[in-house]
Amino acid sequence: MSDLVTGLPPLSAVRAFEAAARHGSFTRAAVELGMTQAAVSYQIKLLEERLGLPLFQRLSRRVALTEAGERLASSVMGSFDGLRAAFAAVTETAEGVLSIQALPTIASNWLVPRLGLFQCENPGLAVRMVTRAGQHDPEADDCDVAIHRGTGQWPGLEAHWLMKSEFTPLCGPNLFRDLGRPPQPSDLLRVKRIGKTEAWDRWFAAAGVNSEATAVEPRFDLAVQQLEVTAALASNGAAMSSPVFFRRELCEGLLIQPFELMLAGGHDYWLTYPMRRRTARKISLFRDWLLEQARELPAISSAPSSPASPGSAARRKDYSCPA
Repeated sequence: MSDLVTGLPPLSAVRAFEAAARHGSFTRAAVELGMTQAAVSYQIKLLEERLGLPLFQRLSRRVALTEAGERLASSVMGSFDGLRAAFAAVTETAEGVLSIQALPTIASNWLVPRLGLFQCENPGLAVRMVTRAGQHDPEADDCDVAIHRGTGQWPGLEAHWLMKSEFTPLCGPNLFRDLGRPPQPSDLLRVKRIGKTEAWDRWFAAAGVNSEATAVEPRFDLAVQQLEVTAALASNGAAMSSPVFFRRELCEGLLIQPFELMLAGGHDYWLTYPMRRRTARKISLFRDWLLEQARELPAISSAPSSPASPGSAARRKDYSCPA
């Protein structure tokens, strides 16, 4: 829609007038706007021609508003003050809330228990947590940062490696209690198993177990590790998951890791955010804090070793519990 139809003059001319009226100088207005003094003078001349009224008196070493200019300046400067306040309010609100998207298990079992520390260190920053099982789309999702799995190569995203994606069977402490001996990997063929079939097949192959003739197939793939482990406990079965997300349960003996053999999940966990926002203060604060938290993770060994007894697996040195 043209300026003639709307009845408004070009915004560039109004900006030049407002700055010149506020400073009482074309030169200082030009410095503020990043324009030449001649450009400011030209924009104001266009505005005067549009209105058919002189807005400034051009004196020898200064300019002064005319009566019409005074009337217009009062309203225009008030409008610009309102615009500045509106934009400042939006910016302040946006910078005061950090929106985080994460996969459900890493969110609930690893990130959320630590977020209190982050908010204690940054009391002026509120946190909004969103969980999503799929991949992060920075163009479609209204989130500042995201934690998800992948290769670390996403167009338009800055990515920081957080931790490995590894998996091993986890189960309740009573699953192998009646064996009368330390469990063997082949004992898992006779229990209910929850998780992706290909993950179980890979783990059995690495453990030297032929799983082709198993009588008990994995019952369901819930996609979220938290739900799979909960289902395994409820059904007296085993779930293929990562011990790093269940450290508290392992320390308290609610879960055990019967075998030390862990396999790489193929895609690691990454912190990501749009490259164009990498200098945003709230993102920088969270990035530095989260990477420090990830560096403090206990080491995870993926080398095969002899099976541990059910009682000792919960307190393996890689997941050392407080004494």
